[in-house]
Amino acid sequence: MGGKTPMWPRFPVTFARGATGLKAGLYIAEILPLKNVFIVTPSYLIKKKRDFTDGIKQLATLGFNVLNPEFPKALPSPREKADQLHQAFEDPGVDMILALRGGYSAMKLLPFIDFKHIKKHPKIIAGFSDLSALLNPIFERTGLVTLHAPMVINLGTPTAFTLKSLENAVNGYPEKNLLKGVPVKVYNPGSAIGILKGGNLITLSALIDTAWEIDITGSILFLEDVDEKLHEVDRFLTQWILAGKFKAIKALILGDFRGIGNRKVYDILASQMELDFPVVHCPYIGHVANKLTLPIGAEVELHTDRKQLLISNMSFPWGNL
Repeated sequence: MGGKTPMWPRFPVTFARGATGLKAGLYIAEILPLKNVFIVTPSYLIKKKRDFTDGIKQLATLGFNVLNPEFPKALPSPREKADQLHQAFEDPGVDMILALRGGYSAMKLLPFIDFKHIKKHPKIIAGFSDLSALLNPIFERTGLVTLHAPMVINLGTPTAFTLKSLENAVNGYPEKNLLKGVPVKVYNPGSAIGILKGGNLITLSALIDTAWEIDITGSILFLEDVDEKLHEVDRFLTQWILAGKFKAIKALILGDFRGIGNRKVYDILASQMELDFPVVHCPYIGHVANKLTLPIGAEVELHTDRKQLLISNMSFPWGNL
């Protein structure tokens, strides 16, 4: 990326707690290029072809080879979307699976996904927003770390920060502090260690009381949403409170809730429950220009005094070569 060939470890990468850089506590048997990207369409289509071609061109500029660069014109059925996902995972020529865009309907794939099959063909899958309905269940059912990351539609005109964060991810996170350079605001101070999970509030709320409801026990949870009215965000957060979803988390990261002041989102929680865990606001998570690429499934440490979110343990299984 940025003129360099993206690299990805062939064998599991483990960050030992307390390591300070790429060499400290990082065990790599072999480094191989992350080159070939397969685009999947788990949610909506991109309406404007230019938005698609701009994203594909940016991927090429970053050093990626898009295996299916044709502009998708027809929306697959949920079963066809699941078949496309299976095809991408089992193809030995694919290094990373990247979502076209979000929107809605990724959750409709869940009954048709063969998670055991995915586990046998480990790959990196990336996306965000509606993709939250896939990224979290895939990690929970396969153990594969997934990337909460920009998609094709977001890569047409990316900011330097977005590209740098994505580059950090596809190079195996040599920068362990995920919040480096982010204007973090602390609402509730403290430190915590947990598994990083989360994504879009409305999407994850729709999975509550289903077979694919995410287990956030012991997690450092992040949530974001876009263009929802205050009373709608209030309704969904209250649902999480009533369902006891926040009782066993280690910390909460509030991303961007475009259209709503983030303090109001925090107040919804603080007015209904005792927040006995750290809470911070990270404006670079969500439908924003500057996007963090986050590893769902990694063990991370949040330290509000230093405004750090550090990767302490993470594995990227690589079965392609």
